[in-house]
Amino acid sequence: MISEWLVWSVFLLPLVAFLVISLIVRPLFNKFAVVSGLILITCLAISFLISVYILSILSRGDNVVFEAHDWLALGSATISVGLLVDSVTAVMLVVVTGVSLLVQIYSLGYMKGDPSFCRYYAYMALFTASMIGVVIAVNIVQLYAFWELVGVSSYLLIGFWHERSSAAAAAKKRL
Repeated sequence: MISEWLVWSVFLLPLVAFLVISLIVRPLFNKFAVVSGLILITCLAISFLISVYILSILSRGDNVVFEAHDWLALGSATISVGLLVDSVTAVMLVVVTGVSLLVQIYSLGYMKGDPSFCRYYAYMALFTASMIGVVIAVNIVQLYAFWELVGVSSYLLIGFWHERSSAAAAAKKRL
């Protein structure tokens, strides 16, 4: 049986990496920028292994059902937050964490020497956490919130090299 905190940790590990890189590594230890990459890669490797474990449990035919938690009550309506874990979710967790892990490993060499190394890894951590949030969303409100975070982090990554006119132009929204 899979515990709820184990599934939440798949999402929370990249989110914690984003917070640590953004709030601690980048402002205080920017000269040791490679640490930000190693933090995210470690968090994603753990998330990937947990995702594989979840997939192996679900492939045996076990069902996983978690109760939703009430987040906001508006009169008689309540908005809940929870996890949806089924076989499709398990496969997508492995795909998202696996592909993201491979991209981060590749990026260690590709981004080497870039002055914005920490910022890149912070954006990638946010993007990965958002994608995992989309995969595990239990309701439309959660899905919408995480989808918007995917959009914000995509915008940040598209305009990452904002010093270049082509990247800055690509990140502008045209009406």
